[in-house]
Amino acid sequence: MFPSLKSSKQQENITTIAFYNVENLFDTVNNPATADDDFTPKGKLNWTLKRYKVKIRKLGSVISQLGLNRSAKVPVIVGLVEVENASVVSDLANSSYLKKHHYGYVHHDSPDERGIDVALLYSKVAFELFDSSTYPVFLENEKGERDYTRDILKVSGKLHGELVHILVNHWPSRREGTEISEPKRIATAITARAIIDTINQKEMNPKIILMGDFNDDPSSKSVKDFLVKDVFFNPMESLVDKDKRGTSTYNKKWNFFDQIMLSKNFLDDNNNEELTFKHAEVFNKKWLRIFRGKLKGSPFRTYIGPWYQGGFSDHFPVYVFLKKEN
Repeated sequence: MFPSLKSSKQQENITTIAFYNVENLFDTVNNPATADDDFTPKGKLNWTLKRYKVKIRKLGSVISQLGLNRSAKVPVIVGLVEVENASVVSDLANSSYLKKHHYGYVHHDSPDERGIDVALLYSKVAFELFDSSTYPVFLENEKGERDYTRDILKVSGKLHGELVHILVNHWPSRREGTEISEPKRIATAITARAIIDTINQKEMNPKIILMGDFNDDPSSKSVKDFLVKDVFFNPMESLVDKDKRGTSTYNKKWNFFDQIMLSKNFLDDNNNEELTFKHAEVFNKKWLRIFRGKLKGSPFRTYIGPWYQGGFSDHFPVYVFLKKEN
């Protein structure tokens, strides 16, 4: 268990890195190039500007609280998935709960058919952005045609003066069934490893953070055998048994799809001058859960089917704590 912090100085030395699937963060404007029609005022979901603003405010309130049980500061890095475009990421960064924390953001359009992308919020105070790029994942459907999915986002920069590389992932879903869709996630894992190999070719012992909604659990083949191997470790693996739940549900079954993994050089406790891993958590407060009915305990989401609920997301956020002596 993470030890209690004894002083405000120790809290200042704790940095929070977070990831959040924000569940269909669409604006209200129809994009003819994507399948976003449901998320418009005249669409099936009656997605209005008022509902959009409520969601932005609620997501901002969640992000502003991540890690404050151990750290004196809001997260310095927040990976995001299921965002429609740069505009919604900007609205989130500048929302009432987050504006004062001076978040910058990184976003690139992905070829996903629904028009959802991955993105990154970063503290302009703690993180110096160097560069960002996206990497497409080439998949095929049963007809041999290109099956478009989300790109992998790589962001590089100095976190508290230390060079780190962050990969934000949103892997193909299990909609077709676990066995049928598994090769797609393995292919995505192989793409991620190719990015990692490129980083390793350019740098000696680089510090890398992998985060995302992997649509697979820590024990799944795509994650355990193809992604987390040799120089990586997955702190979420130890949370599966402790948490007894997960980060999302499907057909009343809990999954631990939302994960943050780190290169093993974050485990060096002997060097207090570098960022070191201390602890991992799921943010699953009672007010983030459905409080009654057959879905009781599940994440309090924005919609259940076509019915508006006014919640946050169908996923709980996850985060890790890093420590560095000043």
